[in-house]
Amino acid sequence: MEIITATEEYIPQVSRLFDLYRQFYKCKPDITLANEFISNRIKNKESIIFMALNDGKAVGFAQIYPSFCSVEAIKIFILYDLYVDSSIRNSGVGALLMNRASAYARDNGASRVDLMTAFDNASGQHLYESLGYKKTSEDFYNYSLSL
Repeated sequence: MEIITATEEYIPQVSRLFDLYRQFYKCKPDITLANEFISNRIKNKESIIFMALNDGKAVGFAQIYPSFCSVEAIKIFILYDLYVDSSIRNSGVGALLMNRASAYARDNGASRVDLMTAFDNASGQHLYESLGYKKTSEDFYNYSLSL
């Protein structure tokens, strides 16, 4: 298993996984949308995408975005996306991707990595907690404004 940072040459492989990730969250398949979104993130250097390769085949990805916590006056990264192909889940790929993302964040001056997950994503919650992530939802509510 190899974890790499996705560059423009990997856009088709990441886009395929991203489309599957969106379907996992009940979105309709749309490879064109997936490709456009991933292409923009990579080309505009707006996120960092790590991809897991198994014998050269893309089997998972994690996407992080740089940000800041104003209250603590620190740099953080937001891990927004993590997906592992169903054929290889429970093999440690998710942990490898998460660890690569946190190492990248640490190496780039971040003090923390934040993430959100669905209430019913028990396997994801188990992974995050096994890697030392702590639930913080008791302190804050999440809000969103659609524009």
